Amino acid sequence: MKKAIEERFKAYDRSKRPTLMAGMGPIAHEKGTTFRVWAPNAQAVYVVGDFNDWKEDANPMNREADGYWSIDVTGAAPGQEYKYIIVNGEQRLYRLDPYSRQVTSSIGNSLIHDPAFDWGEAGDFRSPSWNDLVIYEMHVGTFNPASEDQVGTFQRAAKKLPYLRALGVNAVEIMPPMEFPGGRSWGYSPALPFAVETEYGGMLGFKQFVKAAHEHGIAIILDVVYNHMGPGDLDLWRFDGWSEGDGGGIYFYNDRRNETPWGHTRPDYGRPEVRQMLRDNALMWLDEYKIDGLRWDSTAYMRNIHGNDNEPADDLPDAWSLMQWINEEMRELAPNNLAIAEDLKSNAWLVKDTGAGGAGFGSQWDVGFVHPVRAALTTSDDAARDMNAVEQTLTFNFDGDVFKRVIYTESHDEVANGKTRVPEEIWPGNGQSWYSRKRSTLGAVLVFTAPGIPMIFQGQEFLEDKWFSDTAPLDWDLAKEEGGIVFLYRDLMHLRRNLRGTTRGLTGQHINVYHVDQKNKVLAYHRWSDGGPGDSTVVVVNMANRTLTDYVIGFPAAGQWALRFDSHAAVYSPDYEGQVSGDAVAEEGEYDGQPAHGKVNLGPYSGLIYSQNPG
Repeated sequence: MKKAIEERFKAYDRSKRPTLMAGMGPIAHEKGTTFRVWAPNAQAVYVVGDFNDWKEDANPMNREADGYWSIDVTGAAPGQEYKYIIVNGEQRLYRLDPYSRQVTSSIGNSLIHDPAFDWGEAGDFRSPSWNDLVIYEMHVGTFNPASEDQVGTFQRAAKKLPYLRALGVNAVEIMPPMEFPGGRSWGYSPALPFAVETEYGGMLGFKQFVKAAHEHGIAIILDVVYNHMGPGDLDLWRFDGWSEGDGGGIYFYNDRRNETPWGHTRPDYGRPEVRQMLRDNALMWLDEYKIDGLRWDSTAYMRNIHGNDNEPADDLPDAWSLMQWINEEMRELAPNNLAIAEDLKSNAWLVKDTGAGGAGFGSQWDVGFVHPVRAALTTSDDAARDMNAVEQTLTFNFDGDVFKRVIYTESHDEVANGKTRVPEEIWPGNGQSWYSRKRSTLGAVLVFTAPGIPMIFQGQEFLEDKWFSDTAPLDWDLAKEEGGIVFLYRDLMHLRRNLRGTTRGLTGQHINVYHVDQKNKVLAYHRWSDGGPGDSTVVVVNMANRTLTDYVIGFPAAGQWALRFDSHAAVYSPDYEGQVSGDAVAEEGEYDGQPAHGKVNLGPYSGLIYSQNPG
């Protein structure tokens, strides 16, 4: 992979000088450092830093073709600070390096970075298959800080990796850690897209975190933001002094296409140098950080000015071709890595192959799952729960592949901006109540047994009830107080991944929702890969506050069906009383369109998982 990226960077090596290294930004070597920057409207560019005592005219850069400038500075070494001085008419602009891997801060100086890092055996880590993924969305700044008044770091987050591994998580999705203004942010305001947030631990801290995660068998999926930049502390804004009207200059559209909900800073997807920068950024995470996948933020606002479907006049076709280009390159360099779109428009073309005209993503967040499922969970009146809506979302897929969608009931967007955690929405102010526990964990049953790639948001597994804020850390005391619920999530994740060898069907493509009882609020469905004992898995969900005994449903085969999970089991909470469930015996005889039938017993607001013993 590294060789392929180096070959691509050779396009930048316009100079005949043999000492110049290929690439953008600072490229350290044995004798010094090559610097290269794009500033097409500059009359002159200088690099200043520790290596020349910040003497402004000591190292004038040489003009290359297509607006690039470069210089090789003998003695410039990793760890030294620097900046560019860009001269455009009377403007003398002091700029951080857009390709900086390290900075002192978003308003400080760039640092020459040392690319060397010992990955050990973790460098050969291979991400789990997509049908085996269980994703945990994490915000580093609030996940596990040392105290409430401190910002979380990669080092602190790494301390919880053994916990996540035991839980059953095998992929962590990191909310954007690119350098942003200040020390606290959701991360969706990147000031420098190649640099890692200093407060989190910077470049080295992130690499150490990824290495530790891989050593624990956990893949890392990274949120990237290409729909806008900044807008705060944005050195890219009018980078070389040129702009049109109120536009942002060379890196951005300078007309109405720059409009986004987060500022007028949409990158110019049609400009070759900007396209190259975004492509280089995406591939850098795969190559230099060994990232296992990318989740693209709000792709709807890349492909359309207003983030809408079916508005050709406002579409941005250059963004679509950019997504195709990067996804094709990513697939070529790392076929097992997953590219996820957060588009939220249920547009199947996002996950179609580029050869068919699609954007080439491997999967996308499914807004069509979270909203009907949350509605069914949070409605206070049992009679109002729409079982048909739940059935429809269980059977939905994109492009004929169930794993082309990521399914969830909580994400950073769904628990903030006026929204809250599912347990809190069920009973405001009493998120640890019996009702909140019972119905929110029904949501977990659906997430981990429905077709798709399951995802939970940090703290969901112990009923965190605070709405998400970048200033409010997780309450890890709840993980002890709600230890039974943590075990419930653990059992669901283990079953979803077939770690016990009895529920392979949950990793398969197939589902048949064959029992929908709108009156009693019961669903039953069959999940399978190839079918048969140890594979065929039956899920039964009771979404009403009543116990049902001798309840007859169909089964895919006759014989003994072992109960693998009951969300009403007393082990999960001492107030889960009146245990009625157990193994089921199915007899020959068609029922619910199935060849066999049997009786099951369901506790209130509970989910059951059955399968037959293999062999």
